[in-house]
Amino acid sequence: MRIREVRAADHGRLQEIERAAGQCFREVGLPEIADDEPFTDAELDRYRRAGLAWAAVDGADVPVAYLLAEPVDDALHVEQVSVHPDHAHRRIGRALLDHAAGHAAARGMPALTLTTFAEVPWNAPYYGRCGFRTMAEEQLGPELRALVRREADLGLDLRPRVCMRRPV
Repeated sequence: MRIREVRAADHGRLQEIERAAGQCFREVGLPEIADDEPFTDAELDRYRRAGLAWAAVDGADVPVAYLLAEPVDDALHVEQVSVHPDHAHRRIGRALLDHAAGHAAARGMPALTLTTFAEVPWNAPYYGRCGFRTMAEEQLGPELRALVRREADLGLDLRPRVCMRRPV
């Protein structure tokens, strides 16, 4: 699986991936997450133009997964990572996380961070297997605290959530 920068022409496919990947949240009683709209073209374009959007592509150069990131406090924050269910369980998400970690390291950032559901199996437990560790409240920087508040305002606090950090 090759990882490359997202192109503007990929936006529609990334939205399809996010919708398809989100459907598994129905299985754990979170239909609100499954029904959440994907990033808009303008939002995706902001990450793309910043050079912080990567796609894992198949042999025909069609995205099957993607990751969006942004600098938050001293780290590169993983805003979104989604893998199309047809390509799940192939370590593609982990490859995207490793790619983001390499990007962070090359820019002198010491870590990746993310926020996620604590008890959803493919969220915090999965990220733990990828080297992330749950952060204590006092470890959160001001920008990450603000991001957590924004997520709560958007209704993402339906279940317990955690902030996680992975050294690069």
